[in-house]
Amino acid sequence: METFPKIISVDDHTVEPAHVWRDRLPSKYLDRGPRIVRAPLKEMTFMGGKFAPVMGAKGDDGPIGDWWVYEDLHRPLTRLDTAVGYDRDEIKLEIITYEQMRPGSFSVPERLADMDVNHVQSALCFPTFPRFCGQTFTEAKDRELGLLGVRAYNDWMVEEWCGPEARGRLIPLTLIPLWDAQLAADEVRRNAARGVRAVAFSEIPPHLGLPSIHTDEWDPFLRACDETGTVIAMHIGSSSKMPSTSADAPPAVGSTITFANCCFSMVDWLMSGKFERFPNLRIMYAEGQIGWIPYILERADVVWEENRGWGGVADKVHRPPSELFAEHVYGCFFDDAFGLKNLDSIGVGNVLYETDYPHSDSTWPKSREVGEAQMGHLDADVVDRIVRRNAIDLLGLTDDGLWSGPGGGH
Repeated sequence: METFPKIISVDDHTVEPAHVWRDRLPSKYLDRGPRIVRAPLKEMTFMGGKFAPVMGAKGDDGPIGDWWVYEDLHRPLTRLDTAVGYDRDEIKLEIITYEQMRPGSFSVPERLADMDVNHVQSALCFPTFPRFCGQTFTEAKDRELGLLGVRAYNDWMVEEWCGPEARGRLIPLTLIPLWDAQLAADEVRRNAARGVRAVAFSEIPPHLGLPSIHTDEWDPFLRACDETGTVIAMHIGSSSKMPSTSADAPPAVGSTITFANCCFSMVDWLMSGKFERFPNLRIMYAEGQIGWIPYILERADVVWEENRGWGGVADKVHRPPSELFAEHVYGCFFDDAFGLKNLDSIGVGNVLYETDYPHSDSTWPKSREVGEAQMGHLDADVVDRIVRRNAIDLLGLTDDGLWSGPGGGH
């Protein structure tokens, strides 16, 4: 391609600096709220889709790393959290310190510099310590502290990560207290009032012990998103249960089928009736890729047409699922040549581009080259829609692709 549009990545990640909660929680919570402790690793496994680290005591043998400590939780920073800049064969499941990661993982100036290297103009970032939709706070014992933790993260996201230093190039994505739909709605509205247009949510809430979207339990939250134009962003793994096949399956099995949760989730939403009850709802699937979508839409339409009489959807889904998809759902990809060859069966307006910085799957610093290679058969206006225009429209960005909320803009 002679020119490739500046990328708006709808799925990158931030590794939260050590001060996020230390600076924002009331003093009485500082010894129980999230904080960084440097300690050795006793043992760590990642099998069958389950990550199980054990922190050693001071003075124990073992590699030293930085750990998030919160109530009874001990969660280390790992190379998989921030792998960019390392050879693929050097990326292993190991604990690290902040000094051992690329500074762009947690520092705004360095992040912008790494975005420049990668032909990226703007980026929406998912959390690390809170996990992809705030599961860490949902699992905590102290609900009052958990709510403060969610709000502190959101304040940091809006005021600091996406603050004046970012010059509108970092797009805020906030969290909700998943354990209370009304509190979640309140938090959506609080952040929408300061220009936030995206909120993280779980792809399959029942995996977290929460109600499914087939109930009415989430309606206050969905209504708030519908009324404020807030996009519901669901990342693979946001159900805390990555797809796998057996307890002894190596991580490579789960990594190959990570799209499966997005697939299951999308069918849930298409058959839930929520898009007809809340016509302004928009949802997106981060890091789910797109090549699987055409068959699912075909099958969903057949089931809706042929089996809706006994399938439990006749009274709430009144249009073909593929039509609902076209109006409400966005698939996100960073490396999916097959999906791009079948774009007509997905919809040009339903696809968003991402770079997954700084994770091990990231196409950084060659996201432009990957895009050029995989989109070379597409018209320039189609490429522009995929790489930036769809994201601008969905997230309410300026025509220049910048966030214009408080602290944002030029």
